[in-house]
Order: sequence, then structure tokens, then C-alpha cells
Amino acid sequence: MSETTPTDFEDCRGVLRVYKDGTIWRSSQPSFNVPITPNAAVEWKDSVFDPTNNLQLRLYKPTSLPTTAATTKLPIFYYLATELQAVVIAPDYRLAPEDRLPAAIEDGYTALKWLQGQALAEEPDTWLTDVADFGNVFISGDSAGGNIAHNLAVRVGAGSVELGPVVVKGYVLLAPFFGGTVLCESEANGPVDAFLNLELIDRFWRLSVPVGDTTDHPLINPFGPSSKDLEPVALDPVLVVVGGSDLLKDRAKVYAEKLTEMGKKIEYVEFEGQQHGFFTIDPEAEPAKKLMGVIKRFIAENSS
Repeated sequence: MSETTPTDFEDCRGVLRVYKDGTIWRSSQPSFNVPITPNAAVEWKDSVFDPTNNLQLRLYKPTSLPTTAATTKLPIFYYLATELQAVVIAPDYRLAPEDRLPAAIEDGYTALKWLQGQALAEEPDTWLTDVADFGNVFISGDSAGGNIAHNLAVRVGAGSVELGPVVVKGYVLLAPFFGGTVLCESEANGPVDAFLNLELIDRFWRLSVPVGDTTDHPLINPFGPSSKDLEPVALDPVLVVVGGSDLLKDRAKVYAEKLTEMGKKIEYVEFEGQQHGFFTIDPEAEPAKKLMGVIKRFIAENSS
């Protein structure tokens, strides 16, 4: 086999290579290493939520409830955290470029329907149902996951009637990955050495947008020329979090401002000097710990 040159493939942080002939290689290792500290206060288990696409999710819950919550079930939080005193559900989704948008959005919705199935099951999984409050669900995601969370909020609508008895109470968008054919200020003038620079942003979109479409696709640009008018759409409360040095900052800020002007219940929090994914890159740092407090407060304020 002949040696390849850097021009033979597109590289995404060393974990994904897309070759000119269409061949795709994925590493079994993450793009950056985050130290994992064993935590005896948390139990977890895996479950398949979409057998057709072989998609799994991981469930986490505290090993014991605080004495003040001995008779109260815990809220359900889709995505992260061991300190929220919540049942945490972290689902997989199909990845681009093998599966371009809207595959990831559909998988997010399928994961919600799985939760509904658990709530309605005649023989429920008591590992989950004994502690989970299906009427108190929060959906979150960071980066691409933030984009998925937004699109689920629009699709499901306020009160999530179609998911009953599951009730979504709010959405947490962490550094949501939105796009558009016209660059925002933070994209155009962001540092080239940023953790997520403009070249990488362009590459990710090029590998993710539906074939033949652009970054003004409604799933990518919430306020693009062909996007749905969100003013008449009833939305549950949304928390938008972004780093002040994230090239995608202005998109998240404009998103929050426009929805606020439409009368939606939106909270925008910006962490000064932080880059894209700061809470994932260093989850033990002070900004990440502060973020955890912000999320806990948002859940408490919007819980039943």
C-alpha cells in the first residue's frame, strides 16, 4: 500500500480521516483525554435504545438519595454530570459523514421515545423507574449536542404533549454548534489557534450538511432564509451557555437574544475567556464547577 500524503484525506483532530476515495477511518480513542475519577457515589448501566442502528445509551444515578429527598424521585437529565442529583441519560447518535444530518436529530428524538417507552412499560426496569421522575426531564447537549437539543425543543414543543407521561421542563444548550453562510463576528475574527478554529468549523460542516445543501439549512441555522419562524412556536425554558473566547459565541448570543425578543424564556450565560468545550476539556477547573452550579439552579427553578 502506498504512503498517503496530508492532501489525501481530511483530518478531524486525529480521530477521523475522510479519504478522497470516500474511505472513512475512525480512531477508537477520543480526540482529547479527560481524566476519569472513579466515583462510588454513582451507579451506571448501558441499554440499547435503537436496535436498528445499534445505538446505546448509558444511564447514571446516585447510589443513594440525600435524606431530604428520600421519598422524592429525581429529575432526568439527558447528557452529563455526577453532581446534579439526577438520573443522567447519555445517548449515542449516528455520526457524519457516514450519516449526515438529520440522522443525529432523529436519533435524539428516538432516545426520547425510548424514555417514554420505559415510563409506559408494563414490566419496567426498576433500576430506572424506582428513582426517575418522568415528569421532570431536562435535555442538554454540548457543541453538536447543543444543536440537537435546540432542534428537539422545536420539534417537541412546550409541554412535550406527544411524549406523555414524559414531560420536558427545559433545555440546556452548551456551546451550541450553529452555522450559516454569512460569518458572524466571532467566527470571522477569532484566533486561528483556537481549540475550535474556523478551518475546523468549516470542515465539520462540510462533512455534516445534507448533500447538496449549505450551512443555511434549517437544522444548522435557526434563523436562516429557509428556517421555520420560531415566533409562534411554544418553547420550554432554554439555558444557553458559551465561552467568551469560543468562535461560535456570537451565534449563541444572537440565538438567545432573538428568542428572548420573541418572548421565550431564555437565559444566556457567558464564561469570560473560556473556549469551546471548556467544561469537557477540564471538568475539574473552576469554570466547569461554576457551570455545574448554573445548571443545578436552572433545573431547580424549572422543576415541578
